[in-house]
Amino acid sequence: MTTEHPGGFHPSTRLYRFTILLFISLLVFGSYFAYDSIGALETTLMRELHLDRSTIGNLYTAYSVAAIAIVFFGGMLYDKLGPRRASLLFSCLIFLGAVMVAMARTKWMLFGGRLIFGAGSESLIVVQSAIISRWFKGKEMAMAFGIALTISRVGTLFSFNTEELIASYTHSFRTALWAAALLCLFSVLCNLVFNLMDKHGEKVLALPKPDAGDKIVLSDVKKFTSSYWFVVLLCVTFYSAIFPFTALATDMFHDKWGLPLVSASSGSFLSQVFFNFTHMFTTAPGITSIVIAASMIFAPFAGDLVDRIGRRASLMVVGSLILIPAHLLMGITHWNPIPMMVMLGAAFVLVPAAMWPSVPLVVDEKRVGTAFGLMTAIQNLGLGLFPFLNGKLRDLTGTYTATQVMFAGLGIAGLIFAFLLLRSDKRLGGVLEAGRAKEG
Repeated sequence: MTTEHPGGFHPSTRLYRFTILLFISLLVFGSYFAYDSIGALETTLMRELHLDRSTIGNLYTAYSVAAIAIVFFGGMLYDKLGPRRASLLFSCLIFLGAVMVAMARTKWMLFGGRLIFGAGSESLIVVQSAIISRWFKGKEMAMAFGIALTISRVGTLFSFNTEELIASYTHSFRTALWAAALLCLFSVLCNLVFNLMDKHGEKVLALPKPDAGDKIVLSDVKKFTSSYWFVVLLCVTFYSAIFPFTALATDMFHDKWGLPLVSASSGSFLSQVFFNFTHMFTTAPGITSIVIAASMIFAPFAGDLVDRIGRRASLMVVGSLILIPAHLLMGITHWNPIPMMVMLGAAFVLVPAAMWPSVPLVVDEKRVGTAFGLMTAIQNLGLGLFPFLNGKLRDLTGTYTATQVMFAGLGIAGLIFAFLLLRSDKRLGGVLEAGRAKEG
C-alpha cells in the first residue's frame, strides 16, 4: 500500500495525466513526420533517385499494405505484450523503417523500409488510442484525443514545410530523410518516458489493462446494419480522395503552377524555417499542408459542433459535396489553388468529425472493436490502391487532369453513399441526426 498522498506530481492529479498525455501524443509525432516526408520530397526524390510518379505512389501503397495486414495481427500482439512493451516494439519498428528509407540505394529497399514503417505506425496509432482511454476514461477523454491528434499532426505540418528546406539547405535529400528518422528516434525516447510514467501510475492507481481496441471478430460482421456499411464506403472513398492526393500534390503545385519548393529566404536555418511557415501559401509543399493545418486548427471545434447539433449524416453529405468542385477545378483550370485547398481542408474537418463518432451509434457496443478494425482495413485498401493509380495516371497522361477527375469521381461516390446513409439512418430511427439534447 502506497504512502503517497494526492498532490504535487501524484499519478492521480490532473498535472500528471496531462504530462503523460504529452508523451503519449509524441509517440507518433515522428511517424507522422516520416509518413509524409516522401510526399514532401517527391520532386527531389524523383530527380535524385530517378523514380517515376508511380513509384512515389507505390511507396504509400506499401505502407497501406502493411497497415491492412497489421489490423488482423496487431490486436493479438498487443494482448500478448501489453501496452508498454507493444508500444515500444512498434516505435522501434517505425524507427527501423525510417532508417531503411534514409539509407536506401534501391527502390526495393525503399519499399522494404515503408512496409516495416507502416506495420509499426498503424499498430502504434491503435495502441495510442487504447492508452489514452486508460488514462482519461471519464476524465476529459474527448479533449485528450483532440490534443493527441493535434500534436501528432504537427509532425505532418512540419514535414511538408521543412523537408525540402532541409534538403535545399544541406544540399542533400538524404539529410532530410535522416531528419525524419531522428524524429522517429525522438518518439522512441518519448516512449521510454511514457513507459516509466505509465508503470508508476499503474502501480499507484491500480490501473486496469486497456482494451486492445480495433480487433476484428469475423462472426460480428454479419450483424452490421446498412448504416454501418454506408459509413465504411464513405470512409474509403473520402480518405482515398485526400491522402493519395496530398501524397503527390507537391509535384503538381510545383510543375503546374510553378510554385517553388522552398521560400526564397536567406539567413540561418531556423530563420528560414520560420520564413517557410509564415510564407507557406507561397510554396508547393506549404499549400499541400493546408488540408492538415485546417484539420489541426478546426477539428476540436467541429467535434464539439457535432456533439451539440448532431446532423452527422447531413454533415457527411456537405463534406463529400465540397470535394467534387475542389478537385475538378484544380484539374481543369489554372486558377489559384489555395481556395480549392481550403475547401478540401473544410471537408477534411467536417467528414471525419461526423464519421468516426457515428460508428458506435450504429453498431452494438460489444462489436465496436470489430467495426473500427474492419473500417480501418477497408480504408487502407483505398489508401493502397489510389496512390498507385494517381502516380500511374500522371505518368501515362503527362498531365494532372485525369487524376483530379478521378478524385472528383471519388467525391461523387462518397456523396452517393452519404445520401444513402442519410436515408438508412431515417429508416432506423435517425440516431445519426440526433444532437445532444435528443440523445440525452
